[in-house]
Amino acid sequence: MSVNASFKVKETATTLIDQAKEVLRIEAEGILSLSDRIDERFARMVETIYRCPGRLIVSGIGKSGTVGRKIVGTLNSTGTRALFLHPVEAMHGDLGMVSKDDIFLALSNSGETDELNLLIPSIRKIGCKIIAMTGNAHSTLAKHSDIVIDVGVPKEACPLGLAPTASTTALLAAGDALAVVLINKRRFKCSDFARIHPGGNLGQRLACNVAQFMLTGDAIPRVSVDATMKAAIEEINRLQLGAALVVAPDGKTLAGIVTDGDIRRWIVREERLLTLPVATVMTQNPRTMGPGAPAYDALNLMEAHQITVLPIVDPENKVLGILHLHDILGKGAFKFNDVP
Repeated sequence: MSVNASFKVKETATTLIDQAKEVLRIEAEGILSLSDRIDERFARMVETIYRCPGRLIVSGIGKSGTVGRKIVGTLNSTGTRALFLHPVEAMHGDLGMVSKDDIFLALSNSGETDELNLLIPSIRKIGCKIIAMTGNAHSTLAKHSDIVIDVGVPKEACPLGLAPTASTTALLAAGDALAVVLINKRRFKCSDFARIHPGGNLGQRLACNVAQFMLTGDAIPRVSVDATMKAAIEEINRLQLGAALVVAPDGKTLAGIVTDGDIRRWIVREERLLTLPVATVMTQNPRTMGPGAPAYDALNLMEAHQITVLPIVDPENKVLGILHLHDILGKGAFKFNDVP
């Protein structure tokens, strides 16, 4: 390859990279501009959907319709019942899926989409409240909606300004914002996620019992209640679980737990930490769980009390194993204890 040809290849690559970066910059700016316009109208939309006895009916056409289907999928998977309604199919019979208890969410960047606007009077006649996500707050769609969420962007990433790019990214982000706020509003938990995702990896894991995830035998970090903190820290370091179970002299009965957090708090108060008895530092009567409990109960307990490790004990408080948050969520290789 000649020097000139090599130079042209490098120049072309640089141009392509610069163009790609510019697209990402424009789309990022579009989302940031949207965040500046989130106000009480968004809060009113969330409250309206949260209190809705029916479903959220999402409708749009073209690229807005594609984004609408994704928004519906996210909402359904996180506890908000939603349905996508194609505007044209609605005018030919699918409108029968809509009831007065539903809320209608219309998606249109221009707000002048004929197929969607022709549907609005029929939706209004049914008795639904209408919410619009549009890039034109003065459009026909906006004028006929009860709540208007402005999702407009300064410019499209398309150099012609024609292909929906930054506008669809902003619309998708607004839908994600709606879904996440509703997750918090509904106090949607991992166990709820497992219930409606029985075929997903996390759903399958949460449906298992604690016994299938807990570590046993030599994989349990444990020290005697008579040990020093130096021994406890060495045991924590040995298995890197961030905690060690403290057992009675019989080596089986749980007496307490020492965690990284306990160590940090005691370092601030006591310079001679290593020589202290572990019984002085440990948390007595830690939260525990039995091996037959569902994994989602363990996860909810960890979430509620902001802990990452659970001792697994029998009814007599004898240590059977230890469960780490990562073992439930699958951060490492997944393996059932009864499978070699």
